[in-house]
Amino acid sequence: MARTAIGCEAVVGSLTPSKKREYRFTNRLQEGKRPLYAVVFNFMDYRYFNVFATVGGNRKDESFYTVTWACNIDGSPFLVAGGINGIIRVIDASAERVHRSFVGHGDSINEIRSQPLKASLVVSASKDESIRLWNVHSGICILIFAGAGGHRNEVLSVDFHPSDIYRVASCGMDNTVKIWSMKEFWTYVEKSFTWSDIPSKFPTKYVQFPIFIASVHSNYVDCNRWLGDFILSKSVDNEIVLWEPKMKEQCPGEGTADILQKYPVPECDIWFIKFSCDFHYNSAAIGNREGKIYVWELQTSPPVLTAKLSHPQSKSPIRQTAMSFDGSTILSCCEDGTIWRWDAVATET
Repeated sequence: MARTAIGCEAVVGSLTPSKKREYRFTNRLQEGKRPLYAVVFNFMDYRYFNVFATVGGNRKDESFYTVTWACNIDGSPFLVAGGINGIIRVIDASAERVHRSFVGHGDSINEIRSQPLKASLVVSASKDESIRLWNVHSGICILIFAGAGGHRNEVLSVDFHPSDIYRVASCGMDNTVKIWSMKEFWTYVEKSFTWSDIPSKFPTKYVQFPIFIASVHSNYVDCNRWLGDFILSKSVDNEIVLWEPKMKEQCPGEGTADILQKYPVPECDIWFIKFSCDFHYNSAAIGNREGKIYVWELQTSPPVLTAKLSHPQSKSPIRQTAMSFDGSTILSCCEDGTIWRWDAVATET
């Protein structure tokens, strides 16, 4: 499942003149005939920054929709994957074996993300309308985000805040983005690391009310990522939206969303297309249903389209991209079972 990034071959990638970063097509892999849904670099361990993993429907008994990297408490690398059967597989990448399987979700899993400040924690988003927080070391389901204030349809995406360890943002088929806080439940997170009884006896808690709800989009919201305290989110409206949640401290769940800017992505009007960013969130890369990739500069206003990547043989919908740590490599995984690699070309200043 895991691979090192490989390759070197031909050319192509058309640029906008404003802020150039030229990318060259360097390799294509055919992993099978069935769709690939996710690709991700390992940002959890500097020893493996150039290692990536893909998952998809390439097994008869189990189709995966999402994968993330995590760490055991001893620092060993884990892959955490989930998909159609609702079971989360924690894979010891060094030993190449399943370390644990998490059963709890009542339906398929659409996304799993890792906590950058505590790499043993992952959060999962499911078709069962819930989000769950897990400890991959102890095997415990710590928190379930669902209930009275929860999502009212499939949860399609979830993300940890990069610096506020208590906050999570989620979005889904109910057209909303919700922000949740774990602050008052943090003692249970700490307890999950020292729990000595069997995981099923852990006092899992429900978080029923988000601290903020936004209706920025009028259709399914299938990807959201924090950009500092701002949020990047996308629907099927051919664009990524950057907005700021303005919460009312006295009225949890209420507030306004101030839209800051938009990043157009032509022919991106089908759902379950996820964008990615480099480690420092300087750039975002997103594919579309025609096999093209748009690379946007995130630290500029107004928005700058850094590159538009295309290849005559890349015509299948791109389900997810992965940007390397410094943004110099972009990978995409496609509906036709292919993986494409693009590398930044050194330019003279």
